[in-house]
Amino acid sequence: MGLSANFMAYLTKVFHMKLVDASNVYNLWLGLSNLVPLLGAIISDTYVGRFKTIAYSSFFSLLGLMTVTLTAWLHQLHPPECNIHHPDSCERPNKLQLGILILGLSFLSIGSGGIRPCSIPFGADQFDQRTEKGLKGMASYFNWYYLTFSIVLIVSHTIIVYIQDNISWTVGFSIPTGLMACSIVLFFVGTRFYVYVKPEGSVFSSIVRVIVAARKKRNLKLPVNDNYGTVEYYDPPVKPGVLSKLPLTDQYKFLDKAAVITEGDLTSDGVPVNKWRLCSVQEVEEVKCLIRIIPVWSAGIISVVTMSTQVTFIVPQARKMDRHMGPHFEIPAGSLLVISFLAIGIWLPIYDRILIPSLWRIRKFRLTLLQRMGIGIVLGIMSMFTAAIVERVRRTQASKMRQMSVFWLALQLVLMGLSESFNYIGQIEFFNSQFPEHMRSLANSLFPLSFAASHYLTSLLSTTVHKLSGGKDQPDWLDNDLDKGRLDYFYCMIAGLGVINLVYFWYCARSYQYKAGSQIEDLGEEKSLVD
Repeated sequence: MGLSANFMAYLTKVFHMKLVDASNVYNLWLGLSNLVPLLGAIISDTYVGRFKTIAYSSFFSLLGLMTVTLTAWLHQLHPPECNIHHPDSCERPNKLQLGILILGLSFLSIGSGGIRPCSIPFGADQFDQRTEKGLKGMASYFNWYYLTFSIVLIVSHTIIVYIQDNISWTVGFSIPTGLMACSIVLFFVGTRFYVYVKPEGSVFSSIVRVIVAARKKRNLKLPVNDNYGTVEYYDPPVKPGVLSKLPLTDQYKFLDKAAVITEGDLTSDGVPVNKWRLCSVQEVEEVKCLIRIIPVWSAGIISVVTMSTQVTFIVPQARKMDRHMGPHFEIPAGSLLVISFLAIGIWLPIYDRILIPSLWRIRKFRLTLLQRMGIGIVLGIMSMFTAAIVERVRRTQASKMRQMSVFWLALQLVLMGLSESFNYIGQIEFFNSQFPEHMRSLANSLFPLSFAASHYLTSLLSTTVHKLSGGKDQPDWLDNDLDKGRLDYFYCMIAGLGVINLVYFWYCARSYQYKAGSQIEDLGEEKSLVD
């Protein structure tokens, strides 16, 4: 976090990259960092387990931080400073400098690939979900995890950014490097006290078996309304450690054929003769869970674009505004995002400890996870429209040689923080409760995977708009000089995509069927977004 908070400034000020180039490098790196967790989740759930995955990945993160710190410390690893009398003649990074930087970022991406999908489920493993106390503890755990995460972001975007901007990039990168080393030590201190969940083999083999078995029996005719009637399904007891037994549902009935017992499918002991021809009801329903989740997950991609767009352009935007607080202190541009994190930090305890218990006590009402995500998407759209209006006013003021106060950005950042509180935490809890239990690491990789897709999409949109907007004598929307560009148009375009995405999400949520026995039902939540 201490690295990414001000990294756009590092790329433009130290490596002398153009705004669009720096935006692409930044988004491609963040995209890779959010894509690799899918591979980390597969390795964790299939082979080594969550503890070892976190341990190995932590060392890669430390190595990446050390490498990037070296690019700031050694003058051979970054371009020389610009001549203040000729700012347009700044040297670009050479191949060696760019290669070392990319190497460090790659190490960081590998590290995040193991830490991100495993940290939350490893913490969730410490709760006994067979008890009501454990389930309620889990619900609070997600909120408090994100609150702690937000506090770390606040520190990163204030103290660390201030050090990087006003003291030294080397010191500013060395602090998170040292903290990472300390966190590795603390992680291993608790080794004797952790609850460890063993990996159960390939998470995809059962998925493929269900699809293959259903295809082999595709010619079977199933009654329309006859579950466990004239048709006999293979439904043995669940494996030890599996907490929820999934009943057969009426969605995607073509997959039910994989669990239909036909002549010769079972041995005399009741064991399948061929696991690629006969699967259990539990395995079939787990595949259905995945199919139901994918449309909801895909809707999260555009919703994250609204955040990644603002994170990318808020710093250059803030540099064009009056950042003074009093006569002697100027707020670092990279610290503006703290407003968003403060909104999260203030709202989450109120939501978790006051609002939710009060609503349940007075009205027996609790927001469903999909409702929370929907509210977050709406707030994200509002944030983008607000950002467009503020940028339009800022640009008008700049044309009159006036500097607008940077605190006009506060409203859009507060809305963005509230959007995260509802949408992102809702997604994390949704994936953890709706995925099959032995696929929790895979579930947690979906959230960063949506971030990866959104960052790549943001980069694609930025590059496309940069090339297609503007004309012969007209600057493009994302010109290096924001006073000449039309960032407000770009914000409106993203907000429009958000509106389309909201309609798509509503359609997906309306038809979604929650997993039987999930935490939502156990905690008394409603079962439908539209109920």
